[in-house]
Amino acid sequence: MKKSLKARNNDIAKTARQMEILSSGIFATGELPTFAAKIKETHQFPLRPNKLEILQINLGYMCNQVCGHCHVDAGPDRKEIMTVETMQQCLDVIKTTEAHTLDLTGGAPEMNPNFRWFVEEASKAGIKDFIVRSNLTIIRANKKYYDLPEFFKKHNVHVVSSMPHWTRGKTDKQRGDGVFDKSIKALQELNAIGYGLEGSGLKLDLVYNPSGAFLPGDQQALENDFKKELKTAFNIDFHSLFAITNLPISRFLDYLIASDNYEEYMTSLVEAYNPSAVTNVMCTNTISISWDGWLYDCDFNQMLNLKVASTVKHISNYNEAKLQDRNIITNQHCYGCTAGAGSSCQGVVA
Repeated sequence: MKKSLKARNNDIAKTARQMEILSSGIFATGELPTFAAKIKETHQFPLRPNKLEILQINLGYMCNQVCGHCHVDAGPDRKEIMTVETMQQCLDVIKTTEAHTLDLTGGAPEMNPNFRWFVEEASKAGIKDFIVRSNLTIIRANKKYYDLPEFFKKHNVHVVSSMPHWTRGKTDKQRGDGVFDKSIKALQELNAIGYGLEGSGLKLDLVYNPSGAFLPGDQQALENDFKKELKTAFNIDFHSLFAITNLPISRFLDYLIASDNYEEYMTSLVEAYNPSAVTNVMCTNTISISWDGWLYDCDFNQMLNLKVASTVKHISNYNEAKLQDRNIITNQHCYGCTAGAGSSCQGVVA
């Protein structure tokens, strides 16, 4: 589904403004080093891909939620949806790729009208780990989504679910009124059919993002707290928790600027830089595919329109060997993936 010319121009202008902000490392406290200069210091420049493990496909930016930290700027008003034609091109690649994991994201990927068909077709391709990143509330958003837990189970989908906190106040503040209660109900439904239970092959993981301008705490400690509190209050079980750092792009960048926290946050990311995290950042084992088929080093580069540095830039002429022979494009937002224990869509990396 195409956007209007005005909407596309607005997106281009916003992306250009954000790139200008990110590329300027000059603050009142002094000039921050570029990310490229930082990894040169630790002899890790240029950043190069390792073995490809994950194809991350964004099925569209449409979502039933409007979360304050969303790096995709997703919402009900977003019209970008992957077409069947582009999905078929992705399926052709899935059948031949060396990657073992297919990671479907959005927006709410389930809102793509061809989501179920795509999952069914992709399931036949022999991918080892099939991830759907669900915001949970989509399961309770409309009757047509009520059977999603059973659909996920049928195809042995690994469900990775957003859950900002185990309390109603902090969750609803970040994601909107009523999100917590709907999320709890969805988690209970997933548990009822076997998801998240000890010894279960139906994997259910949660994702935590900080609610403000600070880095996440220790992932294992957070997981222990989440498991204890959700079990005690709601008898909910899950397998793992992924702690993900909010990167300074899109809505979170807007928030940092509006709250006068941008300079302090960027400084904290640079000061927390961990060279050990660079080795395993997700761009080294992942290719990100946008709703319209363009290829990116990661989902965050996709939001900044930083396409891969390769002659192969679109799914229609996908060539894995050529893609593996490229330098990964970096910018200041990459500090978010290399601060502290590091961050990726699979949680900490160091």
